[in-house]
Amino acid sequence: MTIETADQDRPELRKAIEEMVESGFTGVALHLHDERGEWIGTAGAREPGGSEPPPANPYVRIGSNTKTFAAVVVLRLVAEGVIGLDDPVAGRLPGYPLDPRITVRMLLQHTSGVFNFTGEFYEDGTVVPGIASTIAGREWVDGRFRTYRPEELARLALSKPARFEPGADWSYANTNYVLLRLLVEQVTGRSFVEETRRLVLEPLGLRDTLLPEADPEIPEPHSRGCYRYEEDGQQEVVDVTRQNPSWISTGGDMISTPRDLHTFISALTGGRLLPAPLLTEMCTPHPKVGYGLGVFVQDTGDGSTVITHNGGMAGHAALMYGAPGGGRTLTAALHYTDDAALSMAAAFHQATRRLVAEVFGGGPAE
Repeated sequence: MTIETADQDRPELRKAIEEMVESGFTGVALHLHDERGEWIGTAGAREPGGSEPPPANPYVRIGSNTKTFAAVVVLRLVAEGVIGLDDPVAGRLPGYPLDPRITVRMLLQHTSGVFNFTGEFYEDGTVVPGIASTIAGREWVDGRFRTYRPEELARLALSKPARFEPGADWSYANTNYVLLRLLVEQVTGRSFVEETRRLVLEPLGLRDTLLPEADPEIPEPHSRGCYRYEEDGQQEVVDVTRQNPSWISTGGDMISTPRDLHTFISALTGGRLLPAPLLTEMCTPHPKVGYGLGVFVQDTGDGSTVITHNGGMAGHAALMYGAPGGGRTLTAALHYTDDAALSMAAAFHQATRRLVAEVFGGGPAE
């Protein structure tokens, strides 16, 4: 079932979100803002096996979209002169065994080389477990209300060998953004939550964007996220909508809505959050993977680019795309049944590629 809440026909988007449900997503709520106005569509159900459609603008755990919010906080502090992009971090975080060559920029761009506390996966197939690599299946479900401190996550990561020397390569590590959280608190003397509210949420009026820290609740309306595991030869499916997100911290703990994500990415790409030189720095991609400072800079296939950072969080996911200039955005809340094998990953990547092609690239993907 698809619900549209705008007075315009977008059959290509309606078909795309229906196909997402057919590929295994429980439900989708998608928002498009462009020169034709706003289009909102939903498909699927609010919970597995249900018949009630998803809310049109649900609260959703936005996962790694959190990193873009965190990056803007840091860059606004750079604009205020509190820190510099190329400042070494070690001197600002006493008590942490940081390589003195690591800079603020390296943390933002994932070029620091620090170990990823959620586990490292090397090209030769070697896996070095981290906090999430060792808790999966029934163990993850049973422990999903445990509280982790950001300091604990950082110290775990820094007790492991670095993946490479600072600046020598690129590798995505949630640790970078936990260290940025600690840095913000150290240089401002205020909590990361307070600074995010001051620098991002309040200026944009984002009343539905939350930093839950260790709070397991998510406001209504929302859809249900589930987790699947096998025990004694039987498949178990558990509702994990309520969970303590402190295990990922600033790597992906925030809650928002598609409408707030639109407001945020439109303001960011439209130049209303950062001075032009810092926005340029943010959107200058690393040559290895196209990652800037807290955002991916994605080629749409027709010579243009889109600024994005999607994220998933145990049965919930959020999409956030914005064209340079802020005039066109695509945001969405997805929910599904997650598992340790990340079975929905392929469907997720196929769906996002299709949506980007439809909205930003001038036609459907092959």
